Amino acid sequence: MGTGTPDAERLERMVDYRYYQHEVLRSLEVVGLAGAATSAVGPAVAVTAADRAASAAVVGPPAKGRPRLAIHPGAADPRRRWPVERFAAVAARAADAGYEVLVIGDASEADLGQAVIEEAGLPRPGRGSLRSLAGQLDLGALAGLLESCDVMLGNDSGPRHLAQAVGTPTAGIYWVGNAIMAAPLGRAAHRVQIGWTTRCPSCGADVTQVGWTAPHCGHDFSLIEAVDPAEVFRDVVDLTATSPRLRGR
Repeated sequence: MGTGTPDAERLERMVDYRYYQHEVLRSLEVVGLAGAATSAVGPAVAVTAADRAASAAVVGPPAKGRPRLAIHPGAADPRRRWPVERFAAVAARAADAGYEVLVIGDASEADLGQAVIEEAGLPRPGRGSLRSLAGQLDLGALAGLLESCDVMLGNDSGPRHLAQAVGTPTAGIYWVGNAIMAAPLGRAAHRVQIGWTTRCPSCGADVTQVGWTAPHCGHDFSLIEAVDPAEVFRDVVDLTATSPRLRGR
């Protein structure tokens, strides 16, 4: 039982594999072959008291009445990364609007996190704050931190999916192909800005031909560079207005 491409050996129960399908719905189709059914179509991860304590030990509690925004500027594929200066533009506007802005990432992204902070500059006196935690949180502490945030902003990456799973609203930046496959399905708590690039700006190769067997033209560039920071910041502000913590959770 499972999925298969046309050249795969046929299984007793099988769903044809088509690359451009949402991964959650693909998986639900497969388990449906075994008779499983669910009305849940979103991820869910339980945050433990130990996760919250680990986060608080590094970050401290959220400031009362001040929104907390996590930003993850990384992604395994460099083409899925929004440029540093665009993340920094949103971080600077958020800090000046009074947000506590926390840039996150693993140890390999410490320089990337610091680059966002340096590009954003210091917030004006009496406004919010900016700091990078990249490389300072293990997975449990990251889950605890994300649960404490009012909004999480990121590329199509693991931390954005984790934020959604712990119940935090997210503002995501996706290339159109990745949006088809992995963007959140609802928009009440999650917003998606899409990059519509379909050809390599260097050689003109069609980048919509993706998958394990698709050729890579060899050029690394951001597929989502054209996404407007002003639109992303608007998403952050809109989602903050729905924050249960700021409404007295």
